[in-house]
Amino acid sequence: MNSYRSWTDTIARKPGCRIPRYDKYTPDLLRRVLERTGCANGGELAAYFDTDPGAHITIPRPADLPKIDYSRYYEGREIAEGATFSDVGTCRQPAGFYHFTGFVHPLIHASSLQDIENYPLDDMVDWPTDSLKARVDKVHSQGYFPIGSVGHTYETAWQIRGYEEFLIDLMDRPAWAECLLERLTLRNIIKASATAEAGVDMLHCGDDVANQRSLMFPPDMWRHILKPRLARVIAAGRAHNPDLQVWYHSDGNIMDIIPDLIEIGVTVLNPVQPECMDPVEIHERFGDKLVLDGTIGTQTVMPFGTTADVEKTVRTTIEKCGQAGGLVLSPTHVLEPEVPIDNIVAFFDACTKYGNGA
Repeated sequence: MNSYRSWTDTIARKPGCRIPRYDKYTPDLLRRVLERTGCANGGELAAYFDTDPGAHITIPRPADLPKIDYSRYYEGREIAEGATFSDVGTCRQPAGFYHFTGFVHPLIHASSLQDIENYPLDDMVDWPTDSLKARVDKVHSQGYFPIGSVGHTYETAWQIRGYEEFLIDLMDRPAWAECLLERLTLRNIIKASATAEAGVDMLHCGDDVANQRSLMFPPDMWRHILKPRLARVIAAGRAHNPDLQVWYHSDGNIMDIIPDLIEIGVTVLNPVQPECMDPVEIHERFGDKLVLDGTIGTQTVMPFGTTADVEKTVRTTIEKCGQAGGLVLSPTHVLEPEVPIDNIVAFFDACTKYGNGA
């Protein structure tokens, strides 16, 4: 059975279907897993573990379009060697520990709404999208599940503005926050519309809007400022395909807004962190509307459990949440360097043993 069939069957909630499974690694751990398995690259590793990562489709930047020069936003600021810059001008520099990086925010010193309005961003309006359908068709023909990459809104906004500064904007200068969010939303609407028109089966979006206990701000603020914008992005995709699936990511405890996410069209929730939300409770309350993706704890069982603990967790999760589809087996986040490789092997062995269908 190919990867595409695994995804579509679990979304359709077919009892006894093969459950999709995948994982992601930090660079140091990936290097050691490749050495352990004898695989040469991530593609070989996906085949080795029989994973179902999906194939992400993005709008390519026009080759003749010059990149925006953000250097003036960093004049007089110390930038570490090895720093990288994103397509929206944010800077990540090494933090001296594995893959972790620190942000340097280009708009941290903004002093007026005009500074937000004048910040240069590619609007993507005239970017050609005629190549997307052929890419989607190729993914389908290879038996993989094509996913339209939409990306973040809130996270991108605070990375440009600065985390504390953006939260203060939300409270004291909402026009500043909404200006930046709206500009990013318009870009995401273009991404959602173009990839959905090209034939992807699912949109990939989300924002880390919560901590381990609750949302980062009052739920009503999320409903007023972020929910309508996410709804517009989803609607743009659904205008081309009413059956389009929508994958939404937020770490932390987002229980307060799960009904809202369902209301605006989210169909796949990632992750369901067992350290702060109960996957069984969410499955029992919302399992007819939400596919659960990411329930195997990367704060608990994957780094600190035994191989027997990992197997038991996978088995129990399938028994309680995946007997009739609606479950994707994956760790709740990227696997960090302290995760034992034996636990990774145990995870995929358990997926095969208990989740390969009738």
